[in-house]
Amino acid sequence: MDGEDELRKPNGCVSAQLDRDVEDDDPLVLSSQALAALQEFLADQNKTAASTPPPSSLDGGDDSNKVELVTEDWRLSQFWYEPETAETVAEEVVTLSRRFSTCRVACIACPTLYVYLKKKDPSLQVQLLEYDMRFERYGSEFTFYDYNEPEELPLGLKHCFHIIVADPPYLSKECLERVAQTVSFLASPVDSLLLLLTGDVQRDRAAELLGVRPCVFKPHHSSKLGNEFRLFVSYDPGTRLGGLEEEEDS
Repeated sequence: MDGEDELRKPNGCVSAQLDRDVEDDDPLVLSSQALAALQEFLADQNKTAASTPPPSSLDGGDDSNKVELVTEDWRLSQFWYEPETAETVAEEVVTLSRRFSTCRVACIACPTLYVYLKKKDPSLQVQLLEYDMRFERYGSEFTFYDYNEPEELPLGLKHCFHIIVADPPYLSKECLERVAQTVSFLASPVDSLLLLLTGDVQRDRAAELLGVRPCVFKPHHSSKLGNEFRLFVSYDPGTRLGGLEEEEDS
């Protein structure tokens, strides 16, 4: 939920250097543009803190297709999917869920998908594993998750998910390795399916650690990230998601 090759750094992290020529005793004066941006940011933060619609009231205004999301927290490397991406992945998960008589879905660090899934099929059992405590408002379907502690999770979640969707917060080997441990902890030992959304730079690592392959369909985020992202899956989607990308001859 962009990093320069290795890490998805917090969005909008265009670092502005202070003018070192300003005397220490001079007051810092913001430009009108910077002041307006700061006021907008603070307003968004206050709005988020005040209220966020629960999954049962995601429609906005007269547009029944509108999905409202909390504001991205760039400090937590949060980047929400574009609606088309969220809709496509949610539809794939719902389609896969029909393979199981009673299906449980785990969303690891992908709250956008959780919201779209609950809108598309409110009866679907979905567990959101997320570091951001704002999502605690989702009640029993929220579990606090820190990828640095990949298996520090309730035992009631162990080996009981048929579909797992993971979006590691950083494009590092360490992060993917730890998320892979979480996937192993959560996955049903009998039959489970994995969808992994991460940068194309993780292609080889993802194949080695999780046995997944990229689809032709490419996910996109509302914040235009510099790294190319891919959707990797552990199964054959057939013609859905554009099918599996053909492997290049070595």
